[in-house]
Amino acid sequence: MNSKTNKAAKATADALARVLADSHMLYMKAHNFHWNVEGPHFFALHEMFEAQYTDIAGAMDEIAERIRALGEYAPGSSAEFAALARVTEVEGRLAAADMVRETAADYDIIGETIAGAIAVAEEHGDDISAGMLADRLAFHQKQGWMMKAWLK
Repeated sequence: MNSKTNKAAKATADALARVLADSHMLYMKAHNFHWNVEGPHFFALHEMFEAQYTDIAGAMDEIAERIRALGEYAPGSSAEFAALARVTEVEGRLAAADMVRETAADYDIIGETIAGAIAVAEEHGDDISAGMLADRLAFHQKQGWMMKAWLK
């Protein structure tokens, strides 16, 4: 690879790393909520959070492998994820509706991160990363919409 190609791959990998970090934080939050949800909607929310973290786990692997395919190292520690992520951990215990509200907001945040990463990938002509990210964006937008609908 030439210098220009290396810079383009690094820029895209850095954007993907931010998506990976937000994904990891959302994955952990979905696990937390899956384990700790209570109330009359327990079964539906318990299953929903499990479906979310299961999907996100597969996506994180795909994102990390794309970063490696671009010749960069994927972040892999809690400290790296916390430093890169805009999605944050939650302190204490939340009521079920607050869990849904918190996660719906996180889907908006990760959607912004993904949209930014798509722009970087497209700017550098990386159609593979842009396509992969577009699929992730569709998933997160749908999840956010469904959670907001549940809150009404």
